[in-house]
Amino acid sequence: MKRKLIIFFLPLVIGFPILFFTFRYFSKATDIKANILIDVNKTVGPFPDRWKALAQGGEEKGARMLQNVTSQIAGLYPRYIRLDHIYDYYDVVSRNNNGQLIFNWKKLDDTVCDIYHTGAKPFFSLGYMPPVISIDNSLISQPKDWNDWSLTVQKTIEHYSGKSSRFCGQITGFWTTDIYYEVWNEPDLETFGKWSLYGGTKDYPALYFYSALGAQNAKDVNRFLIGGPATTALYQSWVQTFLDFVTENKLRLDFISWHHYSKNTADYADDMININNWLSPVQYRKYQILPKIISEWGYDSDPNPMADTDIGAAYTIASIRNFINYNFEMALLFEIKDGPSPRWGILSYEGQEKSRYRALKLLNLLEGDELQVNGEGSHVSALSSVSEEKTTAVLVNYDEDNKNTELVPLTFTNLKNGQYTITINYLEGNSVTIPNVSTTNNQLRRDILMKPNTVIGLEIIAL
Repeated sequence: MKRKLIIFFLPLVIGFPILFFTFRYFSKATDIKANILIDVNKTVGPFPDRWKALAQGGEEKGARMLQNVTSQIAGLYPRYIRLDHIYDYYDVVSRNNNGQLIFNWKKLDDTVCDIYHTGAKPFFSLGYMPPVISIDNSLISQPKDWNDWSLTVQKTIEHYSGKSSRFCGQITGFWTTDIYYEVWNEPDLETFGKWSLYGGTKDYPALYFYSALGAQNAKDVNRFLIGGPATTALYQSWVQTFLDFVTENKLRLDFISWHHYSKNTADYADDMININNWLSPVQYRKYQILPKIISEWGYDSDPNPMADTDIGAAYTIASIRNFINYNFEMALLFEIKDGPSPRWGILSYEGQEKSRYRALKLLNLLEGDELQVNGEGSHVSALSSVSEEKTTAVLVNYDEDNKNTELVPLTFTNLKNGQYTITINYLEGNSVTIPNVSTTNNQLRRDILMKPNTVIGLEIIAL
């Protein structure tokens, strides 16, 4: 019997490389071309804003990283800005002569004020370990006394979510509600401590336990959210083991977070499908309603010059198109600004706008209600909206091979018959306005040339 099976499968094994390359050639040759059709009557609810969130890493200690780019950031209308390295880069924690912990918020407050001046609220990554607390003066080790860490978290929440807190001389009330506190940053990564789920000297459950205890002890505070685990990617073992610990110890958990870096724009949908599946067993169902947050996302987890090209811009829009209708609370794009050396920034160290920044700015054209989009292709996809003033579509042609060019038919249906002005906005910042365009049978059609990794925003306004 075994011999027959071997004989039967041998031709398939020999022929597999031929079939594989034939399939690749065939699938490349049969890419589906886009023919975009948008019915202005088919709305699917208010246009989501879950993409309007940004993250800033620690690129320069002792500097107000965001101070020289607040106006550019404000132009993206972010809801939240995540800040990393809050304890080590801003010299928050020290001890007095009696050995008691003291807290100096001045440097961190300055950057938090820069966040507020962009129109966003802060989202804090709680880390790293203050040297005066750390067991070995390392930023990525456990504390000598876990109660010191717990107190640090407590004081952080009381300061930034306090009912009587006031920042920048005038910011209080609403602006100090719903602040996020995320326990650590990428705890599974060697660079940030390689914390374990299963005990030892670097035990993430212990880190979360004492963080949650600090949150519980916070007094006279507005509503805030604490959560994690902010891993490098979405891992089933981390999610379920972490939730088992939270359940067993009856800990507060207000959101689940992770990071996502991938050049495959479809992976974001897989994240939501996976976490929903992992939370389906009965013991996890109570966590299904928690906000799901991608607290860092981007083209590559390593600094990659390709991210600063039109490929990176097109990737960004195509990714947002793929996750915007999934039930993420938000996804925070990493990162806002380069350090002195080019890194992951959508803005340079001096504040120059890169392609990804300009792509996000095009998305601001979308407002009002989201419209259903039909006829997307293998490379060209679109987002669309309608408001009282205009109908808008943002088209993207994402092709990592940088080869696909299409003349894309774009048709709007159920428009009122009449005259319209069409404005086509390009990634480079220029635009072309076409006046006095007439509808035919309540339709308006334009053929849009989409070169590889082009992003175009089109606005239609009735005259």
